[in-house]
Amino acid sequence: MTVNAYRHMALVLAGWFISSASIGQPVTRESLAHAEMLRAQAMAGSNAMAIVTSLTTEVGPRLAGSEAEARARVWALNTLTEKGFANVRNELFEMDAWERHEEGAEILAPYPQPLAVTALGGSVPTDENGLSAEVALFETLEDLKRVPEGSLTGRIAYVGHAMQRTQDGSSYGYFNEARTGGPSIAAGKGAVGYLIRSVGTDSHRFPHTGSLRYREEMPRVPALALSNPDADQLERIAAEGKTLSVRIKVDSSEVLAAQSGNVIGEVVGREAPDEIVVIGAHLDSWDLGTGAVDDGAGVGITMAALELIKDAGLAPRRTIRLVLWGAEEVGLLGANAYRDRYEASLGQHIMGSESDFGGGRVWKVTADSQTEAGDALFAEIARLLAPIGIAPGSDDLPGGGPDLYPLIAAGVPTLRLHQDGRDYFDLHHTADDTVDKLDAASLDQNVAAFAVFAWLVADSDISFRPAVE
Repeated sequence: MTVNAYRHMALVLAGWFISSASIGQPVTRESLAHAEMLRAQAMAGSNAMAIVTSLTTEVGPRLAGSEAEARARVWALNTLTEKGFANVRNELFEMDAWERHEEGAEILAPYPQPLAVTALGGSVPTDENGLSAEVALFETLEDLKRVPEGSLTGRIAYVGHAMQRTQDGSSYGYFNEARTGGPSIAAGKGAVGYLIRSVGTDSHRFPHTGSLRYREEMPRVPALALSNPDADQLERIAAEGKTLSVRIKVDSSEVLAAQSGNVIGEVVGREAPDEIVVIGAHLDSWDLGTGAVDDGAGVGITMAALELIKDAGLAPRRTIRLVLWGAEEVGLLGANAYRDRYEASLGQHIMGSESDFGGGRVWKVTADSQTEAGDALFAEIARLLAPIGIAPGSDDLPGGGPDLYPLIAAGVPTLRLHQDGRDYFDLHHTADDTVDKLDAASLDQNVAAFAVFAWLVADSDISFRPAVE
């Protein structure tokens, strides 16, 4: 944000109204009144919980490229059509999918017992008898990186790398490398298999899955995540100085040329329908739980926000487009397909925001506006969100949600509604990700924030990008 933006925000939050003349008419009094009405209606109760309950009950888990994800697209098309959105469509793309069939692990010595594990998404299978080997334990991924090549020949590498709990989930990116890159790093040291402590913050026997990324030049080894209590068990045994051996088993398969897709619905702009404000969430989920927290909550929040605007009879100046992205969990495939399809019109994408961090209350809002008029409009958004507990802040990196990363790279500005994620990684990618973990009032507060943001940006003529000379 510019210095002028902070000056405007200070005035607004102190109770001053910035006149349209002083900031180039970013928003009218009527538009502000509509935003206040939307906020009040959402806080009084929205359809977000009903939407996520419908999705997770009628479809359930929705692994990318699976038959279940296809049923989720049918659900989305039917739901958006029934709600009366415009231009409802299913934009399909091909992908290579992965399927989980069977998995397990056990300690063979010195203390035989079963382990709670789950295969990482994309893991190659073991043979039908599984893989038995001695375990080499590493406290962190950096420790594994530093051992010599060939030093783990014939062994299974284990990385502890315990993730920490934070409000904003900021530790996830660092600890997640153990999942995504660890298998190939271990293979490069000679390991024949790979185990990690789950990338999660809970203390239950629910292991966390998630995608890995094999490097082409390295052997592909089977890879699994242990629940945190089971990881503790391995480390306790190893601390005794005894040789630890385990058996792991993964039965999985690849499905080439599978299908996924992005489902879209819109409220069409009355004056500039080709200018797009994007909101949305990803429709796919992992296959252990029912994908309520990740990301059924986001589907419910953003769909309910757009429904609120439509049902109020409001027609924004610009189009608000709801995108339910496919195949996010396996590499932002839907986001990349969207960017490729709309590459020629991305210059008319005004701003975007995704809900993909569960159902916790929003506590901070940030935006990467590059114009003073955009900063002033952001100040108005912040003023309207303050009464529901959301404070303006700053962010070093563009945000808005993972599915917006390809659009950010193409220059599309984003706004981020930061949710309280202190318990998000207790549930993330586990069998415990179910709808009973969500709170309707918290979802409603998210809906209020998305409705205010989407309405005010779409009803303005403000650009958040610098003029091209």
